[in-house]
Amino acid sequence: MAQRVLTGITTTGTLHLGNYVGAIRPAIAASREAGVESFYFMADYHALIKCDDPARIEASRLQIAATWLAAGLDPAKVTFYRQSDIPEIPELTWLLTCVTSKGQMNRAHAYKASVDANLAAGEDADANISMGLYSYPILMAADILMFNAHRVPVGKDQVQHIEMARDVAQRFNHLFGQGQEFFVLPEAQTDAEMELLPGLDGRKMSKSYDNAIPLFEGGAKALREAIARIVTDSKLPGEPKEPEGTALMTIYDAFATPAQRAAFRAELRGGLAWGEAKQRLYDLIDAEIGPMRDKYDALMAHPERIEAALQEGAAKARAIAAPLLARLREAVGLRRFQPLKAAVAEAPKAKAALPVFKQYREADGRFYFKLSAHDGRVLLQSEGFAGGRDAGEWVKKLKTEGAAALAGAPVARGDGVADSEVAEALAALVAAAAE
Repeated sequence: MAQRVLTGITTTGTLHLGNYVGAIRPAIAASREAGVESFYFMADYHALIKCDDPARIEASRLQIAATWLAAGLDPAKVTFYRQSDIPEIPELTWLLTCVTSKGQMNRAHAYKASVDANLAAGEDADANISMGLYSYPILMAADILMFNAHRVPVGKDQVQHIEMARDVAQRFNHLFGQGQEFFVLPEAQTDAEMELLPGLDGRKMSKSYDNAIPLFEGGAKALREAIARIVTDSKLPGEPKEPEGTALMTIYDAFATPAQRAAFRAELRGGLAWGEAKQRLYDLIDAEIGPMRDKYDALMAHPERIEAALQEGAAKARAIAAPLLARLREAVGLRRFQPLKAAVAEAPKAKAALPVFKQYREADGRFYFKLSAHDGRVLLQSEGFAGGRDAGEWVKKLKTEGAAALAGAPVARGDGVADSEVAEALAALVAAAAE
């Protein structure tokens, strides 16, 4: 089976030059790798969490889909679809919700950040927090597990959500698998950090800073006008200029070849005027995105072409999603009616021996805990704590959150113990607590 890579694109707002360099261009290049099966989806259900303006949602979905297609995403080589066109995703979200502990959701970063902001403002802890925001990680888990993605490119702020998806997948497999694994455990791909472009004022390019360079919106005129506003120093034509560390040079580097970069630096140090330098930057960028802009304009003029591409992608996605969901419905007991099998009296089966947490105090006066397998092997060993309550809180967290709690936990694996063995042990404890 090819490695499956899944990327979600939230449909709020429009995309700028920084989005193109940091996300779109590398993602499209990755979609052409051999041995990779790529899934790209418009995360329009997620957009509803952030935006309650229907017109903005509608426009953003169209503009962002057109942008990806114009930039070179090939629907024949990838599965490109709208999240809202796959009804299996919200149904899977509910199945996963039913095996996800509330305690785990309480510790999700986005929810905690909102609670902290409310408390700092003197508001009720849950003021203006929707269930969409609260349950966001479960919908994200369904997005990933629906297609059994092996890798999910994310920023560091999203790694916790991938860990949650892994934990939920393990719990579902344990509860309903009966020897089969419905879900593979996804891995967060964070090794290729997003390349960040500076904006007009030198800060990170962002619409919230009002310093973004438009990608396609406004056409060539808007691109030229934005580049003309890039902040530079006051050195006159003919005066040497130091290019390193300037926003203009950084943006130029994102589109230039090594030879072009070296020549441009030499010209600036030789006195090239900033106005001429900005014209050179415009010419360089427009040479790459100008043809894409023409495709974008053609697509925006014929949205039915975008719709057709997304419907084809939805059909490809549902050909994978529907059979898996049918298996999941069967596994949890949502089956077609048929004569019930006669109950057969059986001797109660012995439950599999669960791993055990043990708390204790050493001669140094500090408190410790360890997680031991049924055969006595130490899977996890904690550091020392000043109080027994501190150790107990970590034990509780590991029992309720599973492997998602390992990030930052003051523990070390036992000798020769693999990460997967620890994760399975914790998943078994979480599942046992839910029974």
